[in-house]
Amino acid sequence: MSWITKLFPFLLWIKDLSNPKTLKADILAGLTVGFVIVPQSMAYAQLAGLGPQYGLYAAFLPVLVGAVMGSSRQLSTGPVAVVSLLTAAALGEIVTDPSSYAVYAALLALIVGLFQFLLGIFRLGFVINFLSHPVVTGFTSAAAIIIGASQLPKVFGIRVISSNDTDWESACQTLSIPGGVESANAGALHTICNADQSYETIARLFEAAIFYTHLPTLAMAITGLIGIAILQRFFPRLPAILTVAFLSTAASFLIDYQSMGGAIVNSININGLFSFKIPHFDFKAIGTLFVYAITISLIGFMEAISVAKSMAASTKQRLDINQELIGQGLSNITSSFFQGYPISGSFSRSAVNLAAGAVTGFSSVVTAVIVGVTILWLTPLLYHLPLATLAAIILMSVANLIHFAPLKHAWKVEKHDGLVGLLTFIMTLVFAPHLENGIAFGVILSLGLFLYRTMEPKFSELSVEHGSIIASRFADDSNEVSKSVKVAKWSGSLYFANAAYFETKLLELIAKNNEDLKYIIVDVASIVQVDASGEQVLSSLVETCSNSGIEILFARTERLEAELFRSGFKKRFGDNRFFDLRADALKYVWQELENSENEDNQTQADDLNDAVASN
Repeated sequence: MSWITKLFPFLLWIKDLSNPKTLKADILAGLTVGFVIVPQSMAYAQLAGLGPQYGLYAAFLPVLVGAVMGSSRQLSTGPVAVVSLLTAAALGEIVTDPSSYAVYAALLALIVGLFQFLLGIFRLGFVINFLSHPVVTGFTSAAAIIIGASQLPKVFGIRVISSNDTDWESACQTLSIPGGVESANAGALHTICNADQSYETIARLFEAAIFYTHLPTLAMAITGLIGIAILQRFFPRLPAILTVAFLSTAASFLIDYQSMGGAIVNSININGLFSFKIPHFDFKAIGTLFVYAITISLIGFMEAISVAKSMAASTKQRLDINQELIGQGLSNITSSFFQGYPISGSFSRSAVNLAAGAVTGFSSVVTAVIVGVTILWLTPLLYHLPLATLAAIILMSVANLIHFAPLKHAWKVEKHDGLVGLLTFIMTLVFAPHLENGIAFGVILSLGLFLYRTMEPKFSELSVEHGSIIASRFADDSNEVSKSVKVAKWSGSLYFANAAYFETKLLELIAKNNEDLKYIIVDVASIVQVDASGEQVLSSLVETCSNSGIEILFARTERLEAELFRSGFKKRFGDNRFFDLRADALKYVWQELENSENEDNQTQADDLNDAVASN
């Protein structure tokens, strides 16, 4: 039965629904998150460069799949801000026609889903460890700022024409002509051209905003921001995002916001509840999208697993990282076949889900039903929803992603970690909109820092006094300290990057005590692994020292027993060099020194007797 529940985790919680209290709690939590995810998914879809309907598609069946196939009972799957931004960056690399965005977004979701699914199937969840927390914090904080900046045109009511827009060439040529600014206006909205670098576009935006801010749009955005903030602060039980979306839609309709030049959602082109469509396979595009897919897979899953772990700790539930990868992967695959785009676990919605009292994954099933009802019957009610309100929703959602305190804390704990997080933050901003370069920079820095730390692990030099081992810094020059025996301790792996360093340190130890040194006991208890380079260095040291009259012994070898035996190391140099305990090694050394001393004394006595006899 266990393998069945492992394949289908929902079987572990579905029986809990027989409890009326659990069922009621899940329904209420699902309704609450459903009221949040509808406007939020529409906003995130626009952030990804897609129409609002694609956000609803991604928030329907994929959420249902994530609920029944994931191991976390409170994790809310669906569109998220960072993944949406990465999706827009990926599509911007290959899509020249905006009408093709949805096609390639579905293909990207498929690649992400397959990558995550395979990682989970082959139990490779540990790969997220390559993304250190300072790197992720630096990246997400920078991405949140970039997301916020991308919403400023909708806040100021200024149209930004990108190179993917069909009228980009004609409009931007008009703008380059003296006096062409006025002719480039689109209705009541001023138009600017997108620059190659995001910060240049932002500079143009603020320059235009000084003279051309569309006041009704700005008023709608500010009202939305203040409304969400007040409701979240003073009325936490109310669905703040849904309430603001409803009120702003009603206000937009009553004041005829569109006739003032305000941008609204307009008609949402829904293709039905189950909009099944096989993703278009463009093998040339797959190569470009794959790098982004890996980034989205790891960043998205890192966000999802972080919130899942925190909730599992508070609810005392078991969390299977690999099963969560399978669940997230299947959710993205489902999204690709039903005209969605890449998704992940949402920090904000998961927090709402838990706070609302969710007990099982059935709460997410209810959330999916709410989205399904919206797709079927309620989208006409969203016609007058201002885009400025969607921008306000995004701004409030990503505000919680900006964290500088963890970077400060990382700096206090280990300056190198803090520096890596800070540099990732800076470089992500510099590389924008090519966000994959920012996270790649952070990962490379983390790996470089790892290699730096492991290249020179701690090497402890110990001495022997009265038959016991002491640290050399506590040893004195008295005759009680043995000059014939030294103990060396190595902490960490012994592999190609640090094998030479180990050899150098051991040879330095020998050089300092060369006249009297007879034995070196190497404590290998803290060596977690030895690769071929490490084994070669050990072999070379044993042979070199033997030629110099110094014997190397190995103590506490239990952890490395299999590796040293498999490589033939023990067979080449003899079992008598290996001891389970340091005390056993010392006993052996003491006995050998005593025997050697007795032999020397006997030799001296024999020489003396021979001399007497000759006289």
